[in-house]
Amino acid sequence: MKIEEFVDRTVDLATEAHRTDLVDRLARTRRRWADPAVRVLVVGEFKQGKSALVNALVTAPVCAVDAEAATTVPTVVKYGDPPAARLVLADHAPGEVGLAGALGDEPTRSRPVPLDQLAAFASERANPDNTERVAYAEAAIPRTILDGGLELVDTPGVGTLTSGYAGATASALPAADALLFVSDASRELTAPELAFLTTALRSCPNAACIITKTDAHVDWAQIVELDRRHLQRAGLDLPVIAVSSRLRELAIKHSDAELHNESGFPELVRHLREDIVGQARRLTARTVANDVLSVTDNLRAAWQPELSALEDPSRLPEVLSTLEQAQAEAQALRERSARWQVALGDGMADLVSDLEHDVRERLRVVIRDAEAAIDADDPATMWDEFGGWLDERVNSALAESFLWAEESTRWLAQQVAEHFSASAADAMPVAQISDTTGVLERVPSMSELDMHAVHLTQKLLIGMRGSYGGVLMFGLITGMAGMALINPISIGAGVLLGGKAYVEDRQNRLARRRGEAKTIVRRRLDDVQFQVLKVMKDRLRVVQRAMRDHYTEVAGELQRSMAESIASAKAVARQGTAERAQRIADLQRFLATTEQLAQGGRKLMGQPA
Repeated sequence: MKIEEFVDRTVDLATEAHRTDLVDRLARTRRRWADPAVRVLVVGEFKQGKSALVNALVTAPVCAVDAEAATTVPTVVKYGDPPAARLVLADHAPGEVGLAGALGDEPTRSRPVPLDQLAAFASERANPDNTERVAYAEAAIPRTILDGGLELVDTPGVGTLTSGYAGATASALPAADALLFVSDASRELTAPELAFLTTALRSCPNAACIITKTDAHVDWAQIVELDRRHLQRAGLDLPVIAVSSRLRELAIKHSDAELHNESGFPELVRHLREDIVGQARRLTARTVANDVLSVTDNLRAAWQPELSALEDPSRLPEVLSTLEQAQAEAQALRERSARWQVALGDGMADLVSDLEHDVRERLRVVIRDAEAAIDADDPATMWDEFGGWLDERVNSALAESFLWAEESTRWLAQQVAEHFSASAADAMPVAQISDTTGVLERVPSMSELDMHAVHLTQKLLIGMRGSYGGVLMFGLITGMAGMALINPISIGAGVLLGGKAYVEDRQNRLARRRGEAKTIVRRRLDDVQFQVLKVMKDRLRVVQRAMRDHYTEVAGELQRSMAESIASAKAVARQGTAERAQRIADLQRFLATTEQLAQGGRKLMGQPA
């Protein structure tokens, strides 16, 4: 039986039971299954062959490939017939990465563009610093590899893997179904790449490491083996696939099967189809089965007691007592004083406190490192680069904090779920809160630093002011020996003291610059902390309300099932023999169908029927 038919039969059963609440729940399940999108992020440092990899996979030049210019905005490549392309415009500032929108948020503004011009808008050559305010580019083309719902997201290079691009990529990972980490065969995986992968696998465990440009490096096989060892030592269990986009292009152009196998792409395509798309659909099917099991449990809870009472009227008082007790328990779950409500409230309060401390601690580390960098150099010579470095450190720290926040909310959801049945717990949707795009857009930019620059005339005046006392003092001393006030000794002393005064003034100006730079950094990080904590608390409140509403709805479904069971059981005594026999037949049919659907659900869940 197809999944769609499986859900539709359950909808028909819930409709016969007049359970509109369960029908609505199954409608959401149907929509979830009808969306086949499996979103795969293609990430890595600059100039590692990410865009060429995507182009080779779909055999079309939809992503920008340039020997010098890098990708500046994400490009989403998905199935579409006829082919089409559009630019989704950003609401955030130029230079920010719109990965959250590329992973499923409904765009608010977009404009169509010719497909052959799409790549230009994603390149820094035609769109430097994303001055066009493009959140992401989207190409829809008819390709077999994409028709199962696969969507490839070509991301901007993450630079040092601590940059703003890296922060945006890391925060978007929980919304992705899989990750392809790209590194070329010119070198081994670096420590920053391994650290990024370690963090990425926490939120997106379905990942693979792709080694590109094997055609350009004769020792690529040795590099692949070294990378496997690095991953193994780091405790990262993911496949390593070596490919050549250039060989794939030539193989397709000349219809050369041997060259195509040599390119490594057959293994990559198999991984995408079976290990990524297939696994994602299996997980979605498991979620669908879970919802069906929850609905069948509710229907069985309503029908089974009524059937027992009809088959043996003498057990009616016992059945009613059991049902009334179950109804009281269901009602208790809806009370504000219910244990799950207390667990949710206390858990969220503890979570907010822990996350606030985590943000403060990470930003304090950034402040200490920034102050150490300021003390080690003159802010006047490195202030422009320092601002970019500080932004990278802040973005990296915030990405870690928001990722931990999402992991913590999932843990809290599991704690609350222990008060309910497994089916209700598994169906709990946890909001994606780890995206940091636009979090800092209300934070004022860093203030300009007063360099306390000194012109040549001011330098001469500082030296003369310091040398005046030396000339006068030593001129008077040497005058006692009959020498003139201005003599070689007094002039030399003036030069020495004037130079000393200039050096002291330069050191004082450097100390003032360092002090002001530290003040600017602290003010900047204080503004960041103020804004971030507000955003994080708002998102946690959204999660708390979502969990509260979900489990309140679950408790309501259970209570309604119990109430209908009690009403049906009480109606048994008023039914005649013919009506009772017909109702027994109907209930037996309903329960048989319910059990059949439940067995199908358990089979999809991988449980024994």
